[in-house]
Amino acid sequence: MAEIREGSAPNFAPPVEEGMVFEFEDEKGEISQLEFLGLILHDEQRFGFFFPVDEDDPAGSSGEVLILEVTDLDEEGQPCEFELLDDEEIAAQIYDEFREATKDLYDFE
Repeated sequence: MAEIREGSAPNFAPPVEEGMVFEFEDEKGEISQLEFLGLILHDEQRFGFFFPVDEDDPAGSSGEVLILEVTDLDEEGQPCEFELLDDEEIAAQIYDEFREATKDLYDFE
């Protein structure tokens, strides 16, 4: 089992374990594998941060981060549906919060 990490902000929920990868299916039926980096709570909304993984970019590597807005929760209150966040202003605010909350976990350029 991988080491459990903790975020440095009360609005950040880190992954339960490092390298967690989830499969997402888009409206076209295409499957993407995304490594879960954490969740930010912002104005009563939840935003997940993910890194696309494939053969060339495995979990734990670095690159562009996707921000997905949580659109539905399951019966246990866990995120179960997401949409790509396309509002650039909100994305910039959320990304700044993510960078601050995870500055001890991830290196940002």
